[in-house]
Amino acid sequence: MSTINIKRVKTTDIELKDRLVSIQRVAKVTKGGRTFSFSAIVVVGDENGVVGFGLGKAKEVTEAIAKGVDDAKKNLVKVPLLNGTVPHEQIGKFSGGFVLIKPAAVGTGVIAGGAMRAVLESAGIHNVLAKSKGSSNPHNVVKATVDALTKMRDAYTIAQTRGIDLNKVFNG
Repeated sequence: MSTINIKRVKTTDIELKDRLVSIQRVAKVTKGGRTFSFSAIVVVGDENGVVGFGLGKAKEVTEAIAKGVDDAKKNLVKVPLLNGTVPHEQIGKFSGGFVLIKPAAVGTGVIAGGAMRAVLESAGIHNVLAKSKGSSNPHNVVKATVDALTKMRDAYTIAQTRGIDLNKVFNG
């Protein structure tokens, strides 16, 4: 069984835009009462095939978001795009979260819910059909979506891997 190569991307040469997926207030009960803090899930991308996600935790909302952005910049991956959509249908899985991503015709738009929409738009995908199955937890949905996107391969990559001409990939 072959392993999938995840292409890590350096952040120095690209302009990244961040999107807040979700923010939760969490409480820790101690002897002196409740101590509140915040956790934020953030997705960053250049809207041209590069996307990453991160989790930040802090006592203040703005600090949690900033930490999430820093974490997301450390976890960037390259996604193959084909005319503003994904090259093929793909299923992604993380824990209890399952996602199905399908290519769509020009003009369809991003048909996806909450957490998936943020990841797909940050990656620069403009036309896609997506469905989240299983867990609706934003952590699992974001990670499953990134898993599906990292499994994507375009025809050029497949031709290189097999050591054949690009036309032979389509013609058999």
